Amino acid sequence: MSVKDDARKAIRLVRGALKSRAAIAEAERLERQRGPLDAGRYQVAVYFADGPVNLYQLRQWYAPLVELAERWPVVVIARAARGARALFGECPLPVVYARSIDDVESLLAQQTIRVVLYVNQNTRNFQMFRYGHRWHVFISHGESDKVYMRSNQISAYDYAFVAGDAAIARLRGALWDYEVDRRALPIGRPQVDHYGIATAPLPDDGRMSVFYAPTWEGDRASMSYGSIISHGEALAAAVLADPTARLIYRPHPRSGVFDPEYGRANARIIDAIAAANAADPTAGHIFDRSADLNWQFVAPDIAVMDVSAMVYDRLAVGKALFVTRPVHPAAVIEESGYLAECEWLTPGDAGDVAALRRLVGDPQATARLAHWSRYYFGDTADRSSTQRFHAAVEHLMGEWDRWQAELGGDREVEHDDDEDSVSDELGEI
Repeated sequence: MSVKDDARKAIRLVRGALKSRAAIAEAERLERQRGPLDAGRYQVAVYFADGPVNLYQLRQWYAPLVELAERWPVVVIARAARGARALFGECPLPVVYARSIDDVESLLAQQTIRVVLYVNQNTRNFQMFRYGHRWHVFISHGESDKVYMRSNQISAYDYAFVAGDAAIARLRGALWDYEVDRRALPIGRPQVDHYGIATAPLPDDGRMSVFYAPTWEGDRASMSYGSIISHGEALAAAVLADPTARLIYRPHPRSGVFDPEYGRANARIIDAIAAANAADPTAGHIFDRSADLNWQFVAPDIAVMDVSAMVYDRLAVGKALFVTRPVHPAAVIEESGYLAECEWLTPGDAGDVAALRRLVGDPQATARLAHWSRYYFGDTADRSSTQRFHAAVEHLMGEWDRWQAELGGDREVEHDDDEDSVSDELGEI
């Protein structure tokens, strides 16, 4: 490595350190501004150790958690400065910025946290696992047939809140000596009960709306599900050119992180949307960067998704759905569930708007979607998912009471002097 390369690296490190310290100072200021939490109030915590780029994983749980908090008060533990800063600005639940392990222990000493919820598999979750006398529960950030959903990492949690029969079968087939019946609690998809078609910014002008929500390119061959290059540009061009169609484009926020060309293709689609709207202001094509994700699943006539959790969110509402067929030969596709009978969209058909239209109102396609929706989520009508979610938490609260009675009451949080109490200021964000 040359002296010039060393200098560039040093400059990047210094800039990173300055940004990190600024984010930490701002998160601490916002926490002081919020004021102290009422001691002994919170019994459920959501542990989030990521920065803003992964906030989409938590955002989808805001509405269900706010409703849960009416019965069991919920607090969010944010470990990364930039993530905490963003959460203070948008999260409808109380947020605690726990920069160090000492901060985590201070919260646990002030609150009787019975249940800790986790939306992802961040390695820093392990720091929270050290605290017993509470249930650690993986709730994920969406149901899917990706390899992520049958990872043995799930065994690290006391319990997992899963969607339904498909998840149960997936865990039975993937994990050894895992007590599925006891530790995996089906709750459906509580988010469905908060989807609001009335909030959709789509004019009632007769245009067919196409919701295209590709995932990112992935960081390994087996996870190469992203379709922006293989399908996306052709799909977008065809829909934008059709005066009877409207495109709603919502790319994954990490698009282009590992593959610059993937990011450039994403940028070209965004530019094409802007150009189409400039040419025809009534077209109303949407580049969707909103924090909320609910109407997008129920309002559009057609959805085109990559192999991701987005597929199953759309599946839960039972409307026309295509899944892009991955082109990377090493991409792992679980074809024993919905993906065995889904409507695959190949690169060759991506630019054929007529092929997309054929699913709208098709009774056979609608019946297939209803069948698979029940398999993955159970009954999603009449707030049944919310009821199961609350019942699962209620069950764990009862188990907490039972174990506490057997142990003879509360015990104080034990401090491990060998644990580094200061977070990595550069690594955390």
